[in-house]
Amino acid sequence: QVQLVESGGGLVQPGGSLRLSCAASGRTYSRYRYVMGWFRQAPGKEREFVAAISWNDESTSYADSVRGRFAVSRDNAKNTVYLQMNSLKPEDTAVYYCAARIPRDNPSRTYTRRPDYDYWGQGTQITVSS
Repeated sequence: QVQLVESGGGLVQPGGSLRLSCAASGRTYSRYRYVMGWFRQAPGKEREFVAAISWNDESTSYADSVRGRFAVSRDNAKNTVYLQMNSLKPEDTAVYYCAARIPRDNPSRTYTRRPDYDYWGQGTQITVSS
């Protein structure tokens, strides 16, 4: 089992920045490196893909709506994945979730669909408002 805990959410003004963290733990997480993803869900909307990083850290992918503003990274020594969010907009307001996928295939591949992931955190709220 893998446990994922997000942190770093809060209220920020448009144009501001935040960095989300996702701390991973669990017996299996210490044995493998996982594909990690970030998703978000705004009120009344489906949960959508935001960003992902491959398990060998060689590849990243982003939703068109955040590309150039958000950056995903990983600190393997801390078992933590980050989502740096810059130039935030009101439409970025949502609950942000991190997710982990057990490595199965191409180490450089990223995944953008919810069913591709095996474990999920509880989410952290981001509100972008003046």
